[in-house]
Amino acid sequence: HYPFENKNDFEKNFPADFIAEGLDQTRGWFYTLTVISAALFRMPAFRHVVVNGLVLAEDGKKMSKRAKNYPPPEYIIDNYGADALRMYLMSSPVVRAEDLKFSEEGVKEILKSIILPLWNSFIFFHSYAVIDRWSPAGAAPDKFTNPLDVWIISLLESTKEKILQAMDQYDLQKAIIPFNGFIEQLTNWYIRRSRRRFWKSENDNDKNQAYTALYKVLFDFSKMAAPFMPFLAEKIYKILSGAKEKESVHLEDYPLPENKYRSESIEHEMEFVQKAVSLGRTLRLNTKIKTRQPLSSVHYCSAIDSELELLKKHREIIKDELNVKNVLFSADESGLVEFTAKANFKIMGPKYGKGVKEIAAAIEKLPGAEIAMILGRGKGTLKLASGCMEIDACDLDIRRNEKPGQPVLNDGTLTAVLDTLISPELETEGKAREFINRVQKQRKEISLEYTDRIKIFIKAEPALEKAIADQKQMIMNETLADDIIFTDQADTGYGTDDVNGCRCHFFINKLEG
Repeated sequence: HYPFENKNDFEKNFPADFIAEGLDQTRGWFYTLTVISAALFRMPAFRHVVVNGLVLAEDGKKMSKRAKNYPPPEYIIDNYGADALRMYLMSSPVVRAEDLKFSEEGVKEILKSIILPLWNSFIFFHSYAVIDRWSPAGAAPDKFTNPLDVWIISLLESTKEKILQAMDQYDLQKAIIPFNGFIEQLTNWYIRRSRRRFWKSENDNDKNQAYTALYKVLFDFSKMAAPFMPFLAEKIYKILSGAKEKESVHLEDYPLPENKYRSESIEHEMEFVQKAVSLGRTLRLNTKIKTRQPLSSVHYCSAIDSELELLKKHREIIKDELNVKNVLFSADESGLVEFTAKANFKIMGPKYGKGVKEIAAAIEKLPGAEIAMILGRGKGTLKLASGCMEIDACDLDIRRNEKPGQPVLNDGTLTAVLDTLISPELETEGKAREFINRVQKQRKEISLEYTDRIKIFIKAEPALEKAIADQKQMIMNETLADDIIFTDQADTGYGTDDVNGCRCHFFINKLEG
């Protein structure tokens, strides 16, 4: 024992980088170490400390075997997995010296939002890689050309940086946040938008780049996730790793950000595109029109030219995401919405005192064109009985009033107007897309493989039958069907379904060979 043996080893590793204990050990451990170290060495015994709070039962009381006021740990692990429990605890205030009222629902939410989406992303990649016999040996060079690949790789590197920064600060709760955001972007944007690249039959360069990008993301992410989700990370790593890799992900160095893959511009672009898409989705939600129902157009307005140019660059993404036939752009909103304005009393009251009433009355009389001009320039002139005065756009509480069939939504500098008038042609296509959804559900229910080809048998009301006949090729492409057969025998098949108000009977047969 020190100082009679191992003196050099002790002095080389003293003080400790960090220690960790519960809040209840503040006096018995942290203070004791500090006092002894100060007395003997004139320095602290540790550089950093991680203090855990107490885990309480959901009712806020101490966990008690007698009271049985908590779910057994083995039950939680058996039902949700050790990784979900670990991530739940690390994402909670208990890792920053605060008490936690343990919630089984909290563990379930981690499983739903992080663990399962990550595993499903891996299964998606692995299933298609096996079908196409793709391996890392055939990976494309690191020069990605598809904007989606450039974006997800850049986002991966920025996520590494955020996690490392939090870990360097010994902030476990902060380190968990980037995982959730990245997995959301990976599953609900990158993979969903890239599916057709994996589905297509030809193994071209674009498909190879998609495989290469997703492989890199999943392989690097397994290393990033190893300290947080050790079991899932190990499973993914072991399947993806080749003979040249380590025996375990836990023998790997923690991955550092690779700046050569960073592109802050593409990250900004995709973030803004997602903002525009979000406006369109909210408009659909507000008007209760499903995304499967195609619409004629969405119109974006911004006084900032660079924002419109950015959206024009990614017009096809917006069209696909919102299922619209056209995306329109303009710098002037006045032709799409009707402006009205009132005084912003929070700002104008302190400025003008008693005179604000006269100003407010004049503002309410402003014509829409003049309000649009003030909004575009950021300021304007207001006419009063006593003369003219300069006002700023922030002095006004501006309202955008939608025109019939054209709901409007604004977020900062960007305004979206959705044309919700549905023509007979759009209605027909909507029925066809709704039918595709029903077929895909049936494929899943009877456990068909991704590549299984089918034949569809259907008996439907005339309006739906016409819609399916008109969009037959699209339906066949989307559902991997070799044919769609209209027959009275279909009413003895899978069951009755309702497709946008039209009744139908249909069933699918898997084709052999």
